[in-house]
Amino acid sequence: MREDTVLGIIFSNMHDDTIGELTNIRTMGSVPFGGRYRFIDFPLSNMVNSGITNVGVVTKSNYQSLLDHIGSGREWDLSRKVGGLNILPPFSNTHSGIYRGRLQALAGISDYIESHRSQYVLMVDCDIISNVDYREIIKQHIASGADITVMYQKLDMARADLLDDTTAFGFDSNGRINDVMIGPTVPGTYNIYQNVTVLSRELLCRIISETSQRNQISFKKEILQNSFDRFNIQGFENTSVSLNIHSLKSYFDANMKLLDPMVRSAVFNPQNPIYTKIKDEVPAKYGTSAQVSNSLVADGCIIDGTVENSIIFRGVKIAKGAVVKNCILMQGTTVNEGCNLNYVISDKDVTVRENRMLMGFETYPIYISKGSVV
Repeated sequence: MREDTVLGIIFSNMHDDTIGELTNIRTMGSVPFGGRYRFIDFPLSNMVNSGITNVGVVTKSNYQSLLDHIGSGREWDLSRKVGGLNILPPFSNTHSGIYRGRLQALAGISDYIESHRSQYVLMVDCDIISNVDYREIIKQHIASGADITVMYQKLDMARADLLDDTTAFGFDSNGRINDVMIGPTVPGTYNIYQNVTVLSRELLCRIISETSQRNQISFKKEILQNSFDRFNIQGFENTSVSLNIHSLKSYFDANMKLLDPMVRSAVFNPQNPIYTKIKDEVPAKYGTSAQVSNSLVADGCIIDGTVENSIIFRGVKIAKGAVVKNCILMQGTTVNEGCNLNYVISDKDVTVRENRMLMGFETYPIYISKGSVV
C-alpha cells in the first residue's frame, strides 16, 4: 500500500463528555495514560505503523495540551514537507462553526478532505486503547468491494457498560450489516462498533455534501443505522486486546490492566511500537526505605515510600512513610510523609500534604483535579 493511498482522520474529542473529570481541562486525545502516554498516541502510532503518513487530527476545544504533546509530529515521523500531520481546529472554513456531531465535524474539514488525492479515508477516535494493524481492515475493505467497512469487537456487555451511544451490529450470511442498534439496554454479547471506519474519499465527500444540506449531525444514526440498506456496509472483527474508555471507572480499570504482563505486551507490542513525546528525564530513584511491587513507575520519579499495584507517571515524588496502593498518580504529583492513598486518581501537579488518608474503592476511585492541594 502506497503512503498516499489512505488519508487518516483522528477525532481527538468525540467522547469528551464520557470522562468529564479528565477532559474538563483537556481534550480526550491528550488524556494521560499508562505512565507516559496520551490517548492519541495509540491511533496515531497505529496509523504510522500501518503505513499511513497523511493524518489530520480534528479538534474542538481544550486542545492546547494536545498541540503541546504532538507538536509537528516528529516523534511519529510525521514532520514532513509533503503530507504528514495536520491539526484541524474548529472553524476550518468560513462556513463552519462549533460542531455538534461527526458529520458536522467532517463538513468543517471538507476542504481538507477534498484537497487530498488519497483514494481511501480511515476515520478513528481516541476512546479505545489498542495496538491494531489498520492495513488488515483496509485490505478487507478493498477486497470485499464494500462501500463502508467498520471495525467491531465481539464483547459480553454488562448493563453498566451499555451507554446511550453504544453501537452494536448484526450481520447477514455475507458479512453485510443488516441491523444496527444504538444504546441497547439488555446485557449480552454484542458486536460493538469501535469507531474505526474505512470508505472511499469520493463517497465520504458525497456523504458530507448530502448530510450538510439536510443539517444531519450523527454518522452513526444517519449513515450506519438509517442507510445500511442503501450502502454495502461490512464489518471487520478486531480480535486484539482493546481497552474501551467510557467513564472514570473504565479509565481506572484500563490503566490497572496494564499491570497484567499479557495485556501490557499486547498493547505495547515491540513489533508495532506506541510512540509518544520524548522527555529527557533522569531514571526513577528509589530510596533505601522504598518498597515497590506490581507497579509501573515512569522516569523522573523519586520513591521513598511504599507503592503497590499502581501506575506512577513521570516526576512523581512519594515520601518516606507514605503508602500508595491501587492508585494512578499523574505527572508532578507529590505525596508527603505519613500519607495513605488507596484507589485514588490524582491529576497532574497534585500535592497531598503530610498524614492525609484518602480511600476510594475499586468500583469508585477518588479523583483529585489538576493542581489541587489536599
